[in-house]
Amino acid sequence: MLTKDNRYAGPAVLVFEDGRVFHGRGFGATATRVGEVVFNTAMTGYQEIVSDASYTGQLVCLTAPEIGVVGTNADDEESFRHGADALIIRTLSPAVSNWRAEAPLSEYLQRRGLPGIAEVDTRAITRHLREAGALRGVVSTERVDVDALVALAREAPPMEGRNLAAEVTTADKYVWDERSWSGEPGSAAPATDLHVVAYDYGIKHNILRMLRDRGVRTTVVPAETTVDEVLAMDPDGVFLSNGPGDPAAVEGAQQRIAALVEQLEDRPLFGICLGHQLLCLALGGATYKLKFGHHGGNHPVRDERSARVAITSQNHGFAVDLGSLGEGGVLTHLNLFDKTVAGLALRDKPVFSVQYHPEACPGPHDAGGLFDTFVDDMRARAATRRAR
Repeated sequence: MLTKDNRYAGPAVLVFEDGRVFHGRGFGATATRVGEVVFNTAMTGYQEIVSDASYTGQLVCLTAPEIGVVGTNADDEESFRHGADALIIRTLSPAVSNWRAEAPLSEYLQRRGLPGIAEVDTRAITRHLREAGALRGVVSTERVDVDALVALAREAPPMEGRNLAAEVTTADKYVWDERSWSGEPGSAAPATDLHVVAYDYGIKHNILRMLRDRGVRTTVVPAETTVDEVLAMDPDGVFLSNGPGDPAAVEGAQQRIAALVEQLEDRPLFGICLGHQLLCLALGGATYKLKFGHHGGNHPVRDERSARVAITSQNHGFAVDLGSLGEGGVLTHLNLFDKTVAGLALRDKPVFSVQYHPEACPGPHDAGGLFDTFVDDMRARAATRRAR
């Protein structure tokens, strides 16, 4: 267990490309990481945030005042290989107190090779990002040469134009067969009667768990998988995953998705976050960079068909230009913070997508019913096809 005296390993520094500097105390790995600095307003879920592949290339500042009290465990990983490049927090908890904990946060970051910086003013950092917009920065627990680190930040590539999905996608297809954690040892998932092919642009494990909980066998495929390969697997539906980077830079995705929309016929297609943006681009739309993005677990989204509001988990730096979609796409969900597009559907096909995380591990769970919508539609259409 961590104690107050040994939480930190030594000095650490966060520098921004504009020259702003924050000195703090280091934990996790002894390393230097460069990326886009973003803030996340979620109150819980730091392990899920760190291990979310959508944060690849980003240094994440958490606004909650103390982080680490529940430790970390193998069941809450969202990606085994990818995620945030560094963690910025106000205070590292002096103790780990949760029955599921297997390792403290500092040890977890060490295993991932990620530096953490604490004892910095995360409120000031957040205000700086809100005023200046997302900035490139450096977190280092091994170097204190501020001028050299500022130069390193300025040399880093901007997020615009980066095809990070190509860096995080799986190299080979695989079948997922793990249900959500239930706390009941040996509890079995329902039998599978549906098959989904999921494009991996940085897919979160809990998306796959949510599908498995509903009787879906999911084959996860690399981002560059051809339409012919997908159709040859005869899926009941197709899923477009979340992921990092600029959607306009994901080579070939727009063409593949456009072809899928045309050739899937009555088989549903569902996209989340980057998958939502890629679908919009495939439909002839456009995306743009947000000033500081949406990152947190408290974003209100209104369903434009029912007027119901859900509190959602979000993590994206780009958004869809609704006016670019033409008449084919229908706005289904609206972000009530800034009136950006939070969901859309096609008028004449079972195709829809959302700009937030309905799997929302660890929460909130307001939008989990979108998986029911997807699965129920697949099941009904599959039954009709089999009855012919």
